[in-house]
Amino acid sequence: MTPAPIELRTFTGLDTIRGDLLDVYADVRAPLLHLPNYAVTAFGERIDRHSAEPGFMAVLAYVEDQPVGYAYGNTIAHGDRYWQRIRPAPAEKYTARPAVALKEIGVRAARRKTGAARRIHDALLAARDEPFVTLMVNPAAGDGRVHALYESWGYEDIGRSQPSPASPVLTVMIRVNR
Repeated sequence: MTPAPIELRTFTGLDTIRGDLLDVYADVRAPLLHLPNYAVTAFGERIDRHSAEPGFMAVLAYVEDQPVGYAYGNTIAHGDRYWQRIRPAPAEKYTARPAVALKEIGVRAARRKTGAARRIHDALLAARDEPFVTLMVNPAAGDGRVHALYESWGYEDIGRSQPSPASPVLTVMIRVNR
């Protein structure tokens, strides 16, 4: 049986989607929710902060009006704290002009390995005009499979960052936004 198709919806604010984001996040990150940085409340605080930053945009995937995945990001400019926390410092070619930071992406287990994550990712970036897109990934996530997936999407490592004391040290990746 063929799974029902997904519908992608783009948003520039949280008003109508905050609950859907929290629901999908809680399902996607269920094995990690006991860790302070991954708690739903911590995610809620991050999404509230990120949605108030310049260029916020989210893409949610729905199947029969039920949320099954999401990605969101915002614009980061030269001198942004995102860039300042990376070691070694990223090359000026990446930071000289605004870039899009992909802050979160997640897909419920039933929709993984179907191309849904890539479709959500690509829909978010298709609406952006920044020359580069960057993200941070836990190199241990999925025993390294998540990092390898991003490499297959054209991302390359440029450094390490620890966004908060409760966060693990993350690998910072970047690619041309094409």
